[in-house]
Amino acid sequence: MAPPMSAGAFLRALKAEGLTVVEVGDWRDHNRNHKGPWGPVHGVMVHHTVTKGSARTVDLCRRGYEGLPGPLCHGVITKDGRVHLVGYGRANHAGLGDDDVLRAVIAERRLPKDNEANTDGNRHFYGFECENLGDGEDPWPAVQLEAIARAAAAVCRHHGWNERSVIGHKEWQPGKVDPRGFTMGSMRKRIGDRLK
Repeated sequence: MAPPMSAGAFLRALKAEGLTVVEVGDWRDHNRNHKGPWGPVHGVMVHHTVTKGSARTVDLCRRGYEGLPGPLCHGVITKDGRVHLVGYGRANHAGLGDDDVLRAVIAERRLPKDNEANTDGNRHFYGFECENLGDGEDPWPAVQLEAIARAAAAVCRHHGWNERSVIGHKEWQPGKVDPRGFTMGSMRKRIGDRLK
């Protein structure tokens, strides 16, 4: 049962992992906490945005859109490897997912197949949206993949978690495909190597 780290600790953890961090507006107080609790936190969720253009992507993830208000994550990782902080607290990124997957994340063991959506993921996961069209063809620059690994490792290092605490949206909620273009197995290996 881990309480979320403070916004200041989150910022420090990301910078300590060697990331370039951009603070966007009042990100520390921009959240959906009025819709329900945030925490205890158990892991990190990785997404792709289905967008093109860093400025547009960051703005969308901060503001949200009709039917899904922002913030849509805590940090947006753009193709240049920068992490743009757009919110902190409960964010509209994970949605409902599989309680069996959550139990596996907590236990840091192999994930079962997600087959139901019965658990509030926005409460339990830090979220990073990663700029990519998500079509399987839009490239993932090496600097961006490295930033994803570093951002996830920063959170894991703070909480004392291992790489099994990092999942893709597609591993949480049936029907989701993100992130597409790299495997979560390869990303977890990168994160594990950083944490050693």
